[in-house]
Amino acid sequence: MVDCKWHEFASPEALAKELSANVAEKLATAVKERGHAVIAVSGGRTPALFFDHLSRRDIPWDKVTVTLVDERFVPADSPRSNARLVAQHLLQNKAARAAFVGLYQPADSIAEAAEKAAGVVAEIPAPLDVVVLGMGNDMHTASFFPDATTIETLLKPVEGPDVLPVSSESAGEPRLTLSMNRIAGTRFLAIHIEGDDKRETLEGALAMQPGPAAPITAVLAGAKHPARIFWAPASQS
Repeated sequence: MVDCKWHEFASPEALAKELSANVAEKLATAVKERGHAVIAVSGGRTPALFFDHLSRRDIPWDKVTVTLVDERFVPADSPRSNARLVAQHLLQNKAARAAFVGLYQPADSIAEAAEKAAGVVAEIPAPLDVVVLGMGNDMHTASFFPDATTIETLLKPVEGPDVLPVSSESAGEPRLTLSMNRIAGTRFLAIHIEGDDKRETLEGALAMQPGPAAPITAVLAGAKHPARIFWAPASQS
């Protein structure tokens, strides 16, 4: 049985406000206790409002490092780049003082890019203080796609490179993703989803055995600390 706690909100605005408060508190505590904090976030459309709220939180941002749980193999100025989303919505306001470590690396192949990115991420202290994940309708999270050619390897929480290459037909372009070991080892894991369809998908996933067919369940089952799920109905606008 996967150990996690649901938090339900009336709107995406209410969710973003509460999730940002929780994350800010975790980051501030980490800075107070260890002198530094690290948060890894996902891309897509869903987290933009949460990023906006978090960017205005009054914490020691100059002692915070922001990184990504996954990234498309595209430059940071691409409209499809997760780094671009973070730059536009999170690394603003008070959070503009935070450091950012992206995953994209210019290279001739996704394997070479992953190797370069792993070297950069290896410099980030473990465990991560906060990881905020999303989830796709196919039950993928980070870039752990069910149809990825190496999905069984991706879901193994073992020591190894911190960033791995992902090839998946459903994902489109190749991806870079943090390892299961890095994601599941975080001190605070949150899943941010919105809409009835995502809720039904996650509830269905939680009823399945952890594995390639339901990567989100594998991540939640492997988490070192119980995950918290933040859900709200989809925006009506």
